[in-house]
Amino acid sequence: MATLSRKSFSYMPKQLAQCNNSTSHPTPSPTFVPFSELQQQLRLLESQLVSTIESCTNLAQIKQVHNHILRKGLDQRCYVVTKLVRTLTNLNIPMDPYPRSILDQVKCPNPFLYSAVIRGYSIQGLLTESVKVYGLMRKEGVGPVSFTFSAILKACGSVLDVGLGRQMHAQSILIGGFRSDLFVNNTLIDMYVKCGFIECGRKVFDEMPERDLISWTGLIVAYAKLGDMESARELFDGLPVKDMVAWTAMVTGFAQNAKPREAIEFFERMLDTGVGTDEVTLVGVISACAQLGAAKYADWIRDIVQKPGSGASHTVVLGSALIDMYSKCGSVDDAYKVFKGLKDRNVFTYSSMIIGFAMHGHADAAIKLFNEMVKTEIKPNEVTFIGLLTACVHAGMVEEGLNMFESMETHYGVKRSADHYTCIVDLLGRAGRLTEALELAETMPIKPHGGVWGALLGACRIHGNPDIATIAATHLFELEPNAIGNYIMLSNIYSSAGRWNDVSQIRNLMRKKGLKKNPGCSWIESKKGVVHEFFSGNMTHPMSNEIKQVLMDLLDRLEANGYKPNLCSVPYNMSDEEKKHILMTHSEKLALAFGLIVTSPGCPIKIMKNLRICQDCHLFMRGASQIMGREIIVRDNMRFHHFHNGICSCGNFW
Repeated sequence: MATLSRKSFSYMPKQLAQCNNSTSHPTPSPTFVPFSELQQQLRLLESQLVSTIESCTNLAQIKQVHNHILRKGLDQRCYVVTKLVRTLTNLNIPMDPYPRSILDQVKCPNPFLYSAVIRGYSIQGLLTESVKVYGLMRKEGVGPVSFTFSAILKACGSVLDVGLGRQMHAQSILIGGFRSDLFVNNTLIDMYVKCGFIECGRKVFDEMPERDLISWTGLIVAYAKLGDMESARELFDGLPVKDMVAWTAMVTGFAQNAKPREAIEFFERMLDTGVGTDEVTLVGVISACAQLGAAKYADWIRDIVQKPGSGASHTVVLGSALIDMYSKCGSVDDAYKVFKGLKDRNVFTYSSMIIGFAMHGHADAAIKLFNEMVKTEIKPNEVTFIGLLTACVHAGMVEEGLNMFESMETHYGVKRSADHYTCIVDLLGRAGRLTEALELAETMPIKPHGGVWGALLGACRIHGNPDIATIAATHLFELEPNAIGNYIMLSNIYSSAGRWNDVSQIRNLMRKKGLKKNPGCSWIESKKGVVHEFFSGNMTHPMSNEIKQVLMDLLDRLEANGYKPNLCSVPYNMSDEEKKHILMTHSEKLALAFGLIVTSPGCPIKIMKNLRICQDCHLFMRGASQIMGREIIVRDNMRFHHFHNGICSCGNFW
């Protein structure tokens, strides 16, 4: 006991008895504490200090606790100072000079203190400093722990430094003990995935002796983001226990990769297993319902979202998603009901509703809602103006659109993007002001993307200008060399102008590149909520005979009313009769005939299409709406067309 220092006694819980002023009592002898009890009291004090450190919320509090640590002589206790460094990091205090100085003042740092400093540098994006501390650690002969590697590997993933990541991967193997470490391997998978080397991440996964949900879901999410849903599904099927994260990854993955049916199927399976859902899951399946455009699924998912106790129906994120879904399902009135029912609204909910009005041709309603939003002092953003400009484009409101474009930066402080310029090029082009549209595309202050030139090319198709179309297409072929739609549109423009040699050159170029046109597909929902698909030229539907008869009868009535097929919609050099046959088997016409058969008289017919509606089908739908006395709603890949009494909501600015 003679070796105990004064400093040791300073943090004993039992203090020396105080001397009494009376001389009649002798001074008591000091009470010695057993060493085991001293250690226990020391651990208790450390635990209390760590708890105090964790409760600190600012630098001043941390410094007070640090001063207390110094006074108590605990500045060499790695357990305490490690927590000090980690808390400083969590409070975003720069590593230099304060947190780093804590490490420098410890004579014998342990691997956890080194790792805390490495983690701090990594979080602050100072990867080089992290590596320097790791080098110092190895030089001092201190062996790393799993947290050491995970900190540096996370930083490598954040800055996409796969080279250093591979070096640290090798270090974790060479040093030994970490080849089988679950925590390190999960971080390796994450690092390789973020750096774009998913196959390396998969190799790590395949060689892991032990895996957890993080191991599986990390790769499932990665494959889904890459669009490789086959690999994602393979991993998912092999997952022993499927949690909400894994299910959500599949639902959102299918939705994001334009596979709405699969997304809805997985969501239904998810519900059947009793796994809970969250906002991310619901947004994913809402997106799938929006893509499918079926009212049955729209109402189904709305009921799930608004189910009592879900706690999800009041969020602005889900509200915005529901607005978008109903708008894309052709029910803009239902979308507006959702909007009006939201207690909280922000720029995203307003923008979603404005875009919904825009895609249905309700430009006045979109502008009115924008003015209402501004009065509530909600500041518009880039998306808001895309909705407004799109509304003007679809309604042919040229001057209004130009004024809004001008006011974006000057009045609202919203920076113009290439998407906004796309809207203006489209606006001018549809109005026939092709020269102005071309000049804007060539002189805009930011580099135009494919959308700008695509809008100009589309305008050239409407107004039959093959010369400007050639200029626009030349830019598109450079920016989007494998986008087959651009080649087809230019070919159509040339065929309409009778420039068959140019058509042949475009067709040869497409064959040389191996480009194939996606088949036209339209789908329609029957009374029972079943979605029926139709492909152009394909007459294999069970009701094909009835569909053909309805089309022939409708064609006779339309021709008697003055309808003449727009043969320019067929970009092939063939006879007029062959062109007429092709036009009559376009997918949207097949869907229309089916809709006339299975829906009640007077009910609207809603058709969804994967490609842009052609000029002849647009003309056909206008005539059919007048003759049959039915509203026909067609959603193509550009917008909604509401045909009523021979008039389309787009005003032929489709």
